[in-house]
Amino acid sequence: MSADILMERPGEKPKTPWLRYLLLGATAIVMLYPLIWLVGASFKSNSEIFSSAGFWPSRFDLDAYAKGWKTSTEYTFATYFLNSFLITIPRIIVTVISCVLVAYAFARFEFWGKKTLFSIMIGTMMLPLIVLRLPQYLVFREVGWLDSYLPLVVPSAFATDTFFVFLLVQFLRGIPRDMEEAAQIDGCNALQLLWHIIVPLLKPAIISVIVFQFIWTMNDFMGPLIYLASVEKYPVSLALKMSIGATEEVEWANVIAISVVALIPSVAVFFAAQKHFIEGATSSGVKG
Repeated sequence: MSADILMERPGEKPKTPWLRYLLLGATAIVMLYPLIWLVGASFKSNSEIFSSAGFWPSRFDLDAYAKGWKTSTEYTFATYFLNSFLITIPRIIVTVISCVLVAYAFARFEFWGKKTLFSIMIGTMMLPLIVLRLPQYLVFREVGWLDSYLPLVVPSAFATDTFFVFLLVQFLRGIPRDMEEAAQIDGCNALQLLWHIIVPLLKPAIISVIVFQFIWTMNDFMGPLIYLASVEKYPVSLALKMSIGATEEVEWANVIAISVVALIPSVAVFFAAQKHFIEGATSSGVKG
């Protein structure tokens, strides 16, 4: 048998593609099984949930979704989802505006102390959030913002989400300045350059910021727990915890069913923006 038969030629398709697909499929099943089990468990009874590790229920019944949606309070989960969006959407808006402005300043302007300020900003990424909870709580208590959504939204208006600033700065540094220089010759000022030139080029990075902030804010538990006291203002994360501790015997199927429903917005946003992640990775922030 010649060496040409044993060795694959350049550009030739592999002899056993099924083996690669088999390994990838097995890995995907292992990674997705907890989510698959979660969906299946939403149709099970309490005894069946704890007696079997399989995901397939003995019968399909939507009672858990109906009961879980009603909750044990006077409010349904429609109220809690609305509260989550009242926190998430304004926070996304102020995050994008503030982080784009700060990243634009760091990436395109020269000013005194720029490197020092950038280093301090990067250093704040290393601080655990729990370190800031107490001083922030004391400040918001003094200004009368407790039991409102302001402590959860307003700080993001000052580019406190430094990870997003860093992400946008790195993206901006990969964008050539040719179009900006041409626009400056035509008489554009800094804000016009930002709006007409930089923001369209930053679209993949901005969408990444939106997706991350949406998922992180929807899943935030500690922030609402500290600042919100009224049940009617609770987001989904707190409402789920409240439904677990509402009675002595927890109806886990109801909790799991609403957990599945709570995953839908984040999953939908992620898949809707998936192509922009790919576009950002392939174009490196440069559009033709």
